[in-house]
Amino acid sequence: MKNLPDTVAASLTTWHQMIASGDLSGLPAIVHPDAVFRSPMAHQPYASSQAVVLILSTVVKVFENFTYHRELMSDDGMNVVLEFSATVGDKQLKGIDMIRFDEAGKIVDFEVMVRPMSGLQALGQEMGARLAKYLPAYKAAI
Repeated sequence: MKNLPDTVAASLTTWHQMIASGDLSGLPAIVHPDAVFRSPMAHQPYASSQAVVLILSTVVKVFENFTYHRELMSDDGMNVVLEFSATVGDKQLKGIDMIRFDEAGKIVDFEVMVRPMSGLQALGQEMGARLAKYLPAYKAAI
């Protein structure tokens, strides 16, 4: 992980370990309290570390055959793009996680983009079924 500040490298290593194990219990430690999550299904982001943790802890259970393929980073090492593939039910999808960190290595912005539309729709339907009653409380006023 060249070019990454030590704090970001440590958080990114923790992220990859959590994803590999399927256990995101350590996620709150690397998410800034004012972090936002930008969903491919929602126009407005979800605000707060609780929202980010809730969404990511749920999606890790929804995705099957999840694999990261590439990791790209900004020149300053504060932004990382992780390319992934997964399945949701019988739908295959590809996507990217765009993660922005602060100087302390905390996630401050987590944005996801997914394609194709059929994979995004399957993901949105499953996430909605699991989180619809919780997410409105986290809509950011941006």
